[in-house]
Amino acid sequence: MGFFRKMFGMDDTAQATFAPAPFQPVAPSTINYDPKLLESLRADHARLGAMFQRIGMLGKSGEYAEVRSLLAHFKSSLQAHILTENVRFYTYLEKSLAGDAENARTIHEFRRDMNTIARGVVNFVKTWQTSDFATPAERHQFEADYAKVGELLEQRLDSEENSLYPLYQPY
Repeated sequence: MGFFRKMFGMDDTAQATFAPAPFQPVAPSTINYDPKLLESLRADHARLGAMFQRIGMLGKSGEYAEVRSLLAHFKSSLQAHILTENVRFYTYLEKSLAGDAENARTIHEFRRDMNTIARGVVNFVKTWQTSDFATPAERHQFEADYAKVGELLEQRLDSEENSLYPLYQPY
């Protein structure tokens, strides 16, 4: 309940002025096959890759205000992409391949790994989004962190497109 109180600006002593609606069970929703989903996810990958490359170029040219701004945009774009993948792609695959233990395990591992990588990328963004890049050591650390995160993202997205995307089929 604390999360919602914070979200709507209510402190612990505030009282809601509305009565909650009675509980109505909702039928579980289904995620259907979308023939355009992979095209959309690949386009996201291309946009994210281009944004990430731009961040690196801006960093190398010393345009740190632009780096901070683009990092914020990159983070929100990545989070939207991951949400789409988690809800529409991975959920569909898990359901459609429920009878295939090996592929189901692979999908679960990919999903878990991608979420771990995403947390690392978000931490990278949070760290550098507020940095003033004041010292040569900070700028050098940014370049090192950028290279490390970029390598992880590239490997991950390539692996996802080559190993998982072919499994996305109508059933």
